[in-house]
Amino acid sequence: MISDFYEKLAKLAVNYAVDVKKGQRVAVVGPTLAKELFQAIYVEVIKVGAHPTLVPDIEGTQELLYKYGSEEQLEYVDTIQKMVINEFDCLISIFADYNQKKLSLVDPKKVAKSRGSPGRREMMGIYMERYAKGELNWVIVPFPCNAFAQEANMDLFSYFDFVKTALLLDKDDPVKEWKEIEKKQDKLVEILDKVEKIQVLGQDTDLTVSVKGRKWINCCGHNNLPDGEVYTSPLEDSVNGHIRFTYPGIYSGREVENIYLEFKDGIVTKATADKAEDLLHELIAIEGAKILGEFAFGTNYGVTDFTKNMLFDEKMGGTMHCALGAGPPDTGSTNKSAIHWDILKDMSLPGSKVIADGKIIYEEGKWKI
Repeated sequence: MISDFYEKLAKLAVNYAVDVKKGQRVAVVGPTLAKELFQAIYVEVIKVGAHPTLVPDIEGTQELLYKYGSEEQLEYVDTIQKMVINEFDCLISIFADYNQKKLSLVDPKKVAKSRGSPGRREMMGIYMERYAKGELNWVIVPFPCNAFAQEANMDLFSYFDFVKTALLLDKDDPVKEWKEIEKKQDKLVEILDKVEKIQVLGQDTDLTVSVKGRKWINCCGHNNLPDGEVYTSPLEDSVNGHIRFTYPGIYSGREVENIYLEFKDGIVTKATADKAEDLLHELIAIEGAKILGEFAFGTNYGVTDFTKNMLFDEKMGGTMHCALGAGPPDTGSTNKSAIHWDILKDMSLPGSKVIADGKIIYEEGKWKI
């Protein structure tokens, strides 16, 4: 028996987020612990008349690869993985975990080596290019699990309620609600598309970026669930100044705390952290990772808590985030990298503001336009 929660979430993912069409090939990937959501999505894809392929991941295999795998095996990308990115019409990724700390003891060099391999760089490039061309529709869908609840300092029942609210599944018609958000954010994006230069001021932060000619994207439930952000990519050589991120950067379950970055002509020239600085340095050493691939604002004020889960946290109203690494081609970005690492800053703090072409457009967590 599929519960109402998973049925509602599956319908939102299949019929709205990726808008699956009859005859399309749909890959559904994720950990086996998310069995109920796999089943619910499978049913909805079948109802549409499309062809679902389930790609479950057995818990524990990732850390076993890092423990016993050779350098060649760590960098290996199988043909089946490439096929999903190259040939399928839709990709639904179920996001869940049984242990968020499972890679804590893994050498950061191994993680960087694996994530930065030529095969994964190639896959990331194809993934973004096919999406930009409208050839691959994708969405990331959360599965409420104990690991995520624990990281958020919640019991599982409270975490379910948190997820329902963030995804608007507590509404009678979630699709209608997300369409309303799409309309409102269209107006915001229309204004931002005309902006050329942005300055971010805040706690230990004075950062300038050029977004001249770049396109802003309205995120309203088509790629992430939950959603609620507007993003673009800075011109690759335009980022100057410094920024301190409020919240820890999370990578493979490891927390990099109190990240401080300095930029000169688009390149990170200094990077420090109070915790896991070694991982920070390994990550920015990956090709293309010293460049900001994304510049964004969270607009979902229904996400009220930092949960150490970037799928939720980057959407939090009153925050902004930057991503080191690959930039989305749909914005006009030309930066390519094997990683795309989002890091979050609280912009609701006193004195925080964003100035666009000399005009304050955002102040202490609220839009002024």
